[in-house]
Amino acid sequence: MTKTFFLFSTAIVLVLSACKEPPILEDEPAQSDAVTDRLIKEQFIKANQKLMNKENDQMDSYAKSHKMPFYRTSSGIRYFVYKPSAKGDSIRDSMRVEVDFEIRLLDGTLCYTSKSSGKKTIAVGHDDVESGIHKGLQYLKRGDKALLMIPSPLAHGVLGDFDKIPPQMPILLDVVIY
Repeated sequence: MTKTFFLFSTAIVLVLSACKEPPILEDEPAQSDAVTDRLIKEQFIKANQKLMNKENDQMDSYAKSHKMPFYRTSSGIRYFVYKPSAKGDSIRDSMRVEVDFEIRLLDGTLCYTSKSSGKKTIAVGHDDVESGIHKGLQYLKRGDKALLMIPSPLAHGVLGDFDKIPPQMPILLDVVIY
């Protein structure tokens, strides 16, 4: 009877284990998702690097073709003071400055000008203007007349301004600071 009981018990264990679903390995889908996410991220990084290289080439070409000695900052902004102030204060964060301006594309297309909208007063670092303008102004002084070339991520970015500035387009800001 013990032998029968042993065979019967073994048979039940085998039947139950054969009916059992295979275990779900939770690490496999997560690992697969992580690999996919990493690959997508790498593709976006490569595409972004290509766009930035293209913009840098465009801005360098503009400076060279116009024979203007732009200074390039670590953020990618380029500036050229074509009429320096004799004794103006350096612009710092939180200062309020009044500016006359023209915003153009690198091909010369005029987008916006203070001639039509009036001078603009900016609280540097605090107003709702493009971050590249805030950063670029801090390289200048009151009284300067200067050009700022601002890469698209610091200007109007991937989408443009939905009006006159196209997506992924660097801008040229001609500014007079009061």
